[in-house]
Amino acid sequence: MLFGAAPAFAAPDEDYTALQQDYENWLLRENPEYATVLGDRRFDDRVTDISLAGADRRAAEAQALLDRLNAIATPGLSPVNRVNQAIMRRMLSEVVEGNRHGQRMMLFTTYAGWHQSFASLSDSMPFATLADYRSYLARLRQYPAINREALRITRQAVAAGHVLPCVVLGSTERSISGLIAPDPVQSRYYQPFAGNRPAAISEADWAALQTEARAIISDGINPALRDHRDYFVNDYLPRCTASASISSQPGGSAYYAFRIRAETTTDMSADEIHQLGLSEVARIRSEMEQVAAQAGFASREAMIADMRTNPRWFARTPEELMMRVALVTRRIDGFMPRLFGRLPRLPYTLRQIPAETAEGTTTAYYSQGSPAAGIAGTYYVNTSKLDQRPFWEIPALSMHEAVPGHHHQISLQQELDLPMWRRNFTGFTAFVEGWALYAERLGIEQGLYDTPETNMGRLSYEMWRACRLVVDTGIHARGWTKEQAVAFMRDNSALTNANIDAEVNRYISWPGQALGYKVGELRIRALRDRAEQELGPRFDQRAFHDVLLGQGAVPLDVLETQINDWIASQQAAPAG
Repeated sequence: MLFGAAPAFAAPDEDYTALQQDYENWLLRENPEYATVLGDRRFDDRVTDISLAGADRRAAEAQALLDRLNAIATPGLSPVNRVNQAIMRRMLSEVVEGNRHGQRMMLFTTYAGWHQSFASLSDSMPFATLADYRSYLARLRQYPAINREALRITRQAVAAGHVLPCVVLGSTERSISGLIAPDPVQSRYYQPFAGNRPAAISEADWAALQTEARAIISDGINPALRDHRDYFVNDYLPRCTASASISSQPGGSAYYAFRIRAETTTDMSADEIHQLGLSEVARIRSEMEQVAAQAGFASREAMIADMRTNPRWFARTPEELMMRVALVTRRIDGFMPRLFGRLPRLPYTLRQIPAETAEGTTTAYYSQGSPAAGIAGTYYVNTSKLDQRPFWEIPALSMHEAVPGHHHQISLQQELDLPMWRRNFTGFTAFVEGWALYAERLGIEQGLYDTPETNMGRLSYEMWRACRLVVDTGIHARGWTKEQAVAFMRDNSALTNANIDAEVNRYISWPGQALGYKVGELRIRALRDRAEQELGPRFDQRAFHDVLLGQGAVPLDVLETQINDWIASQQAAPAG
């Protein structure tokens, strides 16, 4: 019944409700690890099917669900379900279309891979009962099979010409070998067993769990990681490609066009995005020059050179950097009630990015928590290469990754009165990252950027995202080399060399993802400008933000309709 014809109900809303239930069950079944995080324990012994056959099956099932969805008469749906239908249609269509491209076989980037995803599994899983730990061990036992399948697919990708460029692969071997712990107790996979015994588990059961975990790591996971490392070094690296552009691959241009649509939720072309990026770069550069002049520097370049090299802007130890970040985040927490009428209940914490990936990855990132699993959100900070992690970037970085950026938006979405799939499975990049980039600007009126350097750091971060529009499209639609991309980023932003290198590697290996940030932020800013102009003194920033986030992550066209409706409702409301 799940993928057959729609049942014959009397009203479109009833048809939609039945379909939505099937869709949610399908999402949970196809994402068993995430289902556990959400509190659905039906699939606790399963892992995601990464095989190509599994991808084909998912695409066929998505098409069947899409056919049912399209058969429902939109005019007969309630306003709420018309929105749900539009969002679900986009998500199902992307599953179907994405499976048509050979790039589906490219299973890792400089940002993520199956080995690191599995090593991070315990970060979001519940660990309270004996069943929780046994579920985790059941999944660990499946890692060798997952690794074999991933390597088999990767070999097919290489044979078909879908290979990452040589210039981005410098840190990949370490991301694999860094997980191989000769002493299994020191392994990241062992982390759930390294702490104190939960009171609900007997000493005998705890000892047995620890023994089994050590055996799985020593006899299963470590050999699989060695196989992965050896394949990468001996077979993949010698076959890496010279071109940085995804368009140089078979079907690459069509795939990049798909990625642009998926990540921006717009119909913008690569050329339109490139030109938008150049316009934003020119605007922000002018603002940076004004800040440098006000700070007493002869030029923008002179100020940036000082910011990149002056020792007073850099920590001497990882602990010092983490303390600086913690201080700034507490300061930001203090003005959150001024910006929002509704705050999420779930807190967030700070952690250092794991050492084996830190040197090759970005300066920070956020990992969502789970109210159901009792896990806080996590703001991960890169403490490698300390001479490349300046203090002046911490305010904008923290506004983006923690609050009012990712943690606030995602944790709030988890609490909204929405269907389960919209609370937990909608994460449109243009909305999520567009919001986080918009959130960086909210620190201006709160006095967060209270020195010329932190203000230049904010502008540099905005410039960074504007540069992405130019660089990503330059590489994948215009044939730019990595060297051209690095030079453009270095000339226009204040980012340090290590950050620029890691970021350009990310754009090369993850085409299109970085475009959603600036496209989304500009749309949100335009919507705010419209609301302020049309509402005048009746505009309420807190109410605007609550409405903006009040339906969770949505495509940009849906967001525009929501804000327009809110503006109209405010205009129609009695004064006062």
